[in-house]
Amino acid sequence: MAMSPETINADAQRPDVLRPFRYALRTPGLLLHLLVGLPITLLLINPLSERLRWKGERLDHLAIRSWSLGLMWIFGFRVRRIGQPVSGGALMVANHVSWIDIVLVHSQCAVGFVAKSEISRWPLIGWLARRGGTIYHQRGNNESLHGVMHQMVERLQAGLPVGVFPEGGTTDGQTVRTFHARIFQPAVTAVVPVQAVALRYGAGGNAQMHVAFGQGESFVANFLRLLGDPSRVAEVHFLPPIEALEEGRRKLAEAARTAILGVMQP
Repeated sequence: MAMSPETINADAQRPDVLRPFRYALRTPGLLLHLLVGLPITLLLINPLSERLRWKGERLDHLAIRSWSLGLMWIFGFRVRRIGQPVSGGALMVANHVSWIDIVLVHSQCAVGFVAKSEISRWPLIGWLARRGGTIYHQRGNNESLHGVMHQMVERLQAGLPVGVFPEGGTTDGQTVRTFHARIFQPAVTAVVPVQAVALRYGAGGNAQMHVAFGQGESFVANFLRLLGDPSRVAEVHFLPPIEALEEGRRKLAEAARTAILGVMQP
């Protein structure tokens, strides 16, 4: 699924002489994307645009997708989509590597994610995620979790997709941890399908550890490092939906993780 730690360390020790040139090329594009593209995107996220359609897609969703795809391109990611996102209400569950996972999914499908409350304080990403419908959860707070579950069920029953990272946090990119079954309960309650979404970085997933947060690495440090990294592919695999009618939440969690592992460890 990913390169070995020894390979990662060896690559990290090699001087990347092209990194300054990538910063020089990408930084102006990033600033333009933030200063011009972001205000336009935020203007298009409003109650009116929710009712307008462009080629069958909500205008606010199209704006989020377009801005996210542009950000992926600026960071040097060539996005490949395999499969199709389920239309309407569905619980989308994905493996979690880094902050850019949300941008990658949004580049193909506008989804209201459930995310830890700390993300709301991240520069830019937290603000945009909040405007895009992110549901924030304060980890370790049962009252917060109850409210999150209630919001998830409401959105799913309204025919809106909700995205979660059931591992409970980012990983080092080498493994897919056990999925927490409790987060699948809203799909069972709302009687909507679960769609597993596998996220891979690099050819065959060989850049998972590069994209993941390093030990003690902050959001800003990871953001800046990825901005200067070499170009690479980013794959988002929308896997066949799993009907909640057929499975309880624990079996749903196991089935979704198995499906993602089938992509990550073919």
